Amino acid sequence: MKDVKKYLDEEREGNYSFYFEDLDGAYTYGYNQDVPQTSAGCMKLMLAVVFLKKVEEGMFSMDELVPIKDEDKKLGSGVLAEFIERTYTIRELIISMLAIGDNTATFKLMTMLGVDQINEMFRELGLENTHISNLPGDESNTTTAADMAKVAKVIHKKSYLTEKHSEFIDDLIRRRVKSKIAFYLPNKVRDQFASKTGDAPGIENEVALINTDSGNFIFSIMSNDLPNSVYGMVSLAKSGMMIWNAVHENWNTTKNNL
Repeated sequence: MKDVKKYLDEEREGNYSFYFEDLDGAYTYGYNQDVPQTSAGCMKLMLAVVFLKKVEEGMFSMDELVPIKDEDKKLGSGVLAEFIERTYTIRELIISMLAIGDNTATFKLMTMLGVDQINEMFRELGLENTHISNLPGDESNTTTAADMAKVAKVIHKKSYLTEKHSEFIDDLIRRRVKSKIAFYLPNKVRDQFASKTGDAPGIENEVALINTDSGNFIFSIMSNDLPNSVYGMVSLAKSGMMIWNAVHENWNTTKNNL
């Protein structure tokens, strides 16, 4: 993992942080992993996890109908803001939030829980450096590479949500298009990644579960102060390729030399 750190720290413009963990072993490696940065769309994964916890506790039902009115609509990522006023199930809102990053769905789910309760649940989940404001995509929404990895880990381990809801989230983020850290990898191996991305001007983020014959891994990476989005995507894509090359074949041998 030192080669990823060297690449980001010495060869690329911008500020970066990342965290890597072998979920089947004891190996971890981090670089600025506890430094808060703007979360962008990656916060939607965290929101989905805590909202589903409230579904399990009986506060909401996945089939509950929720009206989306004009005042609920938020521009930016997603399509619900373009539709007429109508009702959606909570299941549909969560799918829209995770599968296409819909800001209207995100905002509605946020308001149903309330930001104070969301932030309290983040603390209970162990996300000490994660904070959400009252709007999706706001630069004041912050997290860290380490906290993003914690969320991915509880999904994989099924340690916070039930197996049903853990697999529901995993399936959604596994079927979505991988646009960053898996960009340079062959299409045939992309289904071994379950990931959630986030971006904003000067920012490119992603957290991914990577499942291989050698084991299961988490790689989360954040960036800011980038020259442009393409530059950032290249940084994440090359970092992802370096991670993949390290883990997908002889990981047990490789980690002894890191």
